[in-house]
Amino acid sequence: MKKNVYTAAVIGCGRIGFSLGFDRRREQPASHTMALKKNHRIRLIAGCDTDMNRLAHWHQFVPSAAVFRSVDELLSACRPDIFVIAVNEAAHFEVARKVISTHPRLVILEKPVALTMKEGNIIRKDSISSSVPVMVNHERRFAQDYDSARRYLPCIGALQSITAVLGSGMPVYDPARESSGAYSLLHDGTHLADCVLSFLGSKQPLRDPVITGLYRDEENSAVIRNISAHYITARCPEVTLRIDGRSRYFRFEIDVTGTDGRIRIGNGIAEFYRRAESTLYTGFYSLSRNGKIKIPAATRSFTRMVENAVDFLDGCVPLLSTLDDGLAALFMMEEIATMLRR
Repeated sequence: MKKNVYTAAVIGCGRIGFSLGFDRRREQPASHTMALKKNHRIRLIAGCDTDMNRLAHWHQFVPSAAVFRSVDELLSACRPDIFVIAVNEAAHFEVARKVISTHPRLVILEKPVALTMKEGNIIRKDSISSSVPVMVNHERRFAQDYDSARRYLPCIGALQSITAVLGSGMPVYDPARESSGAYSLLHDGTHLADCVLSFLGSKQPLRDPVITGLYRDEENSAVIRNISAHYITARCPEVTLRIDGRSRYFRFEIDVTGTDGRIRIGNGIAEFYRRAESTLYTGFYSLSRNGKIKIPAATRSFTRMVENAVDFLDGCVPLLSTLDDGLAALFMMEEIATMLRR
């Protein structure tokens, strides 16, 4: 039986939309364009960007596709099955609403959903009223190593703690950057929150955190450089999101402990432990690395994201990262930002 081929258009031909596909140190495909081109069930028919140089470079790579300098031009000329929205965070709201109004079969929206929950909820309302499904690219929902970690959860017993850590040189929160979203709570923090929610199996955001470890920028006290947000949940009594905004390296790591084991997963990390008789003390138990767990050689996150989109359009599976998932992560980051403003 011949399978459908779906058409797609990419709006935003910058890093995540296109150019990260040329980063030799990254696992490839590392951009939407490269992932779409790799899938034989997708035909890439259009690209859009306001930057002529980026658009020209993209067109050289996809010469069979049409190119447009504005979203309005694209929407008046094309009706693809799939729209990928990979513009900067500040433009998500306007572009998503315009795209949804044309009733495509699927929208793939880069994280975060929007700059605010107010904008995000309007996008959700448009999605429902237009019957347009939206997938949010929180990539670790699709990554094979995180799949392995979620499958291992029953092996570690009752959850005792989850500690999720993000470290970079970007401020945790900066009121001067609210209009661009260029601070860690939005830029990578939604990834952190989404991972925690996926481990908890929750569609609802965690609420009412206790904030500790607050460190303000030495030159501008309105800029927050470090925080820890602590939650108590029904499934796990201790959940901590720690975001460091004065690190001179990038760190993304989640540590899940249970009554019978432990999982460490993150960038370059995939470790699985189990309770075993101690080699150090008679009559005691300790954690032992589980060598039976095969760690995937590649995460295949972008590849699997596109595969999920195709399988969803075929009617075979649900979306693995939904608009509601993305909004739950955004809610958590916005709640923390609101507390920091005070």
